[in-house]
Amino acid sequence: MAARHEVLWSNLLELRRDDTMSLQAQIRRAIVAAIRSGRLAAHAPVPSSRILCEHLDVARNTVMLAYQQLTDEGYLYTKPRAGCFVSPGLAVAEPDAAPEPADEAAIAWSSRLRILPHAQRNIIKPSNWTACRYPFIYGQFDADTFPLNAWRECCIQAMRVLEVRGWAQDLITRDDPTLVEEVRTKILPLRGVWAKSDEILMTTGAQQALYLIADLLVNDRVRVGIEDPGYPDARNTFMLRAGEVRPLPVDEGGLRIDDRLIGCDYVYATPSHQSPTTVTMPMDRRIALLEAASRHDIVIIEDDYETETSFAGPPNPALKSLDRSGRVIYVGSLSKSIAPGLRLGFIVASAELITHLRALRRLMVRHPSSLIQRAFALFLQLGYFNALMREVAVVHRERAQVLQQALRDHVPAVDFVPVGGGASCWVSGPAWLDAQRLAREAFERGVMLEPGDVHFLAQTAPMNHFRLGFSSIPVGRIVPGIQALAPLVEAQRPV
Repeated sequence: MAARHEVLWSNLLELRRDDTMSLQAQIRRAIVAAIRSGRLAAHAPVPSSRILCEHLDVARNTVMLAYQQLTDEGYLYTKPRAGCFVSPGLAVAEPDAAPEPADEAAIAWSSRLRILPHAQRNIIKPSNWTACRYPFIYGQFDADTFPLNAWRECCIQAMRVLEVRGWAQDLITRDDPTLVEEVRTKILPLRGVWAKSDEILMTTGAQQALYLIADLLVNDRVRVGIEDPGYPDARNTFMLRAGEVRPLPVDEGGLRIDDRLIGCDYVYATPSHQSPTTVTMPMDRRIALLEAASRHDIVIIEDDYETETSFAGPPNPALKSLDRSGRVIYVGSLSKSIAPGLRLGFIVASAELITHLRALRRLMVRHPSSLIQRAFALFLQLGYFNALMREVAVVHRERAQVLQQALRDHVPAVDFVPVGGGASCWVSGPAWLDAQRLAREAFERGVMLEPGDVHFLAQTAPMNHFRLGFSSIPVGRIVPGIQALAPLVEAQRPV
């Protein structure tokens, strides 16, 4: 009997010590899956806790607690002096495979599509980037700086009974009032922005913020000016709706202020850290941009996506802080510098516009996860956010310095924009450099970088630019990664 049990449970249970789930939870997961699939029949006995703990090499309490919870949840039942058995009526029959549609019944989806978003040029970030030894990838999670204990504390506090009663309900169009107040009083003033609560809308990341703005305000009669090079996702969002997307050139001071602004209804800009070049727009140009917007009746969409990680002195005030006529729609991200997967951003605009954006958001997702909102509000209230931003600034400064020196020492053929904040370095190679080829060859050697041509509006974009992110690479791997890159650059040099 013991041998049969051993074979059965070896097939059903395979515990992994490196699994993020506890051993007790793994046991429960495996037994539930076996019951639901019918592999464990109704009224079938399960091994005693003594036998199973010996077979799995785990503490007996681990098995007993797993069995107790499965019993409480109705998956198992007990018989006095007989043990635990599988409850009846829990197996789920496998559904029959859907029949293949006949050829004449097949739907030609391509003829029904209003837009073709999959055909747009996008930044490609491989899902297995963590397996890369030298991941110079931008905008990804950094396990070394993530404040696990602090975030866990905030999540635990958010799960208290009184807190749950606040966030578990459907907020419909509302946001967590504590989070809005924290953003209003602690985040925005750092950028010189002062807003009322009804002028702030929380979003599922800055990406949703841009989508909402475009969906509400942009149509085929509208012309949108965008930085070139610029942020591809913003460009693609506007291109799905606008009658024209006009490229606006960028130089060492960011977006140029010239006659190409004339005729634009909206201008999308990243003045604090231009995406992707990282240059900062000086104050006189910011004022000139606002004056041009007023003169030509332009609304500015300001994406202030990573100012919290500036380490080159106090950042210039946001365009929104200089706005006196309500022409600037301000978009920000809360989660980008912590963990992008949290997906939390915000919009600051006039109360009238926020009312319409809020109603539109209701049709899309109602509101961002209210649990995440409440936990983040606590994260701000308890001072963890500011402490983390100070730590991240120190870490990023060190990585940026090491990266820039490594480029000078090992890849002198390229130029780069000096890094004053954020988490990336924009690199420009000689005209003969093909960054797409460089990225392919580098990936084969464990080095991941991002070709820069996708940031340009034109299909025939310059190929000699690339971006090196440093938010997710340990400082000790930066120099070896650049050293591995160096011969690949030189291999392209014309003879």
